[in-house]
Amino acid sequence: MKAVVFDFFGTLTDPSAESGRRASFAATAEALGVPAEAFCTAMASTFRERATGVFGDTRCTLRAVAQRCGVSPTSAALDEATAVQLAGAAAVRTPRPGVLPVLATLRRHGLRLGLISDCSSELAESWPTTPFAPLIDAAVFSWREGCRKPDQRLYAAAARRLGVAPQQCWYVGDGGSREHWGAATAGMRPILVTNASYPTAAAYRDDPDTHVPDLAVDEVSAVLAVVCHDLSCP
Repeated sequence: MKAVVFDFFGTLTDPSAESGRRASFAATAEALGVPAEAFCTAMASTFRERATGVFGDTRCTLRAVAQRCGVSPTSAALDEATAVQLAGAAAVRTPRPGVLPVLATLRRHGLRLGLISDCSSELAESWPTTPFAPLIDAAVFSWREGCRKPDQRLYAAAARRLGVAPQQCWYVGDGGSREHWGAATAGMRPILVTNASYPTAAAYRDDPDTHVPDLAVDEVSAVLAVVCHDLSCP
């Protein structure tokens, strides 16, 4: 095994931070002049489109969603709303406690690190400024690729950009979107992060994964023991 590919939201990020997403949407709605409830509903119902780049960048996406709510925002309102939306997205992607040292340790053991995220434009646009970016060798975003998990093109792209075969990759994720089934089908070895200490985390999965991997850990930090056992790390 030469690489570890991670899911992003709820795996590398703090699962409890997801609860702030609705407040973030409400702030964006206010900047756009759209009723908060209507905007939140529209954002939820358009996730598949937003996550595959149908609307374009964040500014274009907010215009499209506002128009679905019956509002045509001014250019100034769009500028403000885009800034608010990006700030809110940054708050939701707070690193999971202790996860950055875990990534650094895996790298010290010579492993390549990848990412596959079903995400809208905000993460892809802001990725270089995140604390994760310096630790991830290859990041694959559904928004850029035009497809979502478990589409095999995402797993193939991650392995290719890491310069390894899929069979040489661990895949670590908290489930949803059939991501573990997709990883296993691609030839990767999946590990489930149960998030047992985050009882509300499952509520934010859009499609709980029905494929349960043989390997499961409660915390991402426990991945170190699994991977190091395989590598016979000192």
